[in-house]
Amino acid sequence: MTQLRSVVLAGGGSGGHIYPLLAFADCLRRHQPDIRITCVGSAKGLEGQLIPAAGYELRQVPAYQLPRSVNLDLARTPTRMLRSMRAARAVLDDVEADAVVGFGGYVSVPAYLAAWRRKTPIVIHEVNVPPGVANRLGMRFTNHVAVGFELQTAASPLLAEARVVGVPLRTSITGLNRPAARAAARARFGLRPDLPTILVSGGSQGARSVNRAMAGAAKAIAAAGVQVLHVIGARNEPVEIPPDLPTPYVCVPYLSEMEQGYAAADLLVGRGGAMTLAEVTAVGLPAVYVPLPYGNGEQRRNALPVVEAGGGLLVADADLTPEWIERTVLPLVTDPGKLATMGISAAAYGRRDGDERLREYLLEVVA
Repeated sequence: MTQLRSVVLAGGGSGGHIYPLLAFADCLRRHQPDIRITCVGSAKGLEGQLIPAAGYELRQVPAYQLPRSVNLDLARTPTRMLRSMRAARAVLDDVEADAVVGFGGYVSVPAYLAAWRRKTPIVIHEVNVPPGVANRLGMRFTNHVAVGFELQTAASPLLAEARVVGVPLRTSITGLNRPAARAAARARFGLRPDLPTILVSGGSQGARSVNRAMAGAAKAIAAAGVQVLHVIGARNEPVEIPPDLPTPYVCVPYLSEMEQGYAAADLLVGRGGAMTLAEVTAVGLPAVYVPLPYGNGEQRRNALPVVEAGGGLLVADADLTPEWIERTVLPLVTDPGKLATMGISAAAYGRRDGDERLREYLLEVVA
């Protein structure tokens, strides 16, 4: 099998790009402890916090948002791209890169351009429909595109020929045994071991509308004998929960070890981001998906196949009210039989081997 000496991983801006990048880096290192892994990122993105903390080298290159309309930024784009590409090319030359694997975000663009000019193999990993702007541009320079979900190949002509590999996930997620880890996870958060448990999470940034709806339903939730672990999001204001509830309602600003939240929970209430979807289905956790109410509707498209398979519910952001939670979520989370059936359906859709399948594809491309 082909042995890789040096791989450059490109991605940044949001956790949806960085977390699969890091999971894939871990996979490469498991197979080849001596492989050189270099990540390229920008000075502004979340990658500056996450990648060095995970023990990987981060080289910063200039990254610019690509304009979507005719304006002054459009006129500046060629000069900026040339500057960024030269910086990325210097990194690729310095580490003698065998391949570039991109996960999206504007910082991927100079890496794609530099690899194309250098004739270095490029593999793009995409989890959204339609593909992000940076990866759409990258697809002009390579036919080697991998996707996280089968639905993507049918939903976008650009991805019709893509290889379905799944989403690279951390081994703490893919190796999670929820029933076995449940008691310890609940104890960690001060939750009772015997009560139905809702995990609330709006992604890495949180979701204000979800936070407010859940807080508004707190008294009804407690009255039903249900407890909550609520990940507010580091950039959201604190959630005001009524005092002296008869069941625990635990709020945390951020949870880096989401596997602990999944282990503690019987049901997730949260957004429909691709990473959330990949993780939740991999561990077989039923979910109520509340897609973002703006953008191109990708979160609804992400969640719909899981819902249609019986692994979750879908509710519009505007319809998620305290009354809806009381009417719909509470009967569900207190029905162990229904939750078990939904969990099986979610797990049947999910994949735990995305990192290994992407590595196999990369080796095939390089060979």
